[in-house]
Amino acid sequence: MERKLWQRLPAILFWGSALPILCSVFARLTAPAVRDHAHDKALLLFDYTMAGAVVLHWTLVATVAIACWIVIVMKGPVQMADPYPLQDRDRPASPPPAG
Repeated sequence: MERKLWQRLPAILFWGSALPILCSVFARLTAPAVRDHAHDKALLLFDYTMAGAVVLHWTLVATVAIACWIVIVMKGPVQMADPYPLQDRDRPASPPPAG
């Protein structure tokens, strides 16, 4: 699971950054041509909110990336064990007596 998430992190980072920026640009483009002080203040607050959302998203993605990296390093490379033929595969040995 962590390898799939690791591969998706660049797309998650891009779209999570692009969407708030596009919202801010859209708000600026759809704003009326003649604005008063209150409207400018509201747009500026919205820009700061979107910038905060982008920075928060970056920190969350960095945290998930660190967690994925730790899990990948701790698991290590995939290893196959050598086959070990069982002597009594057809007739399992009887369990030892209790006691």
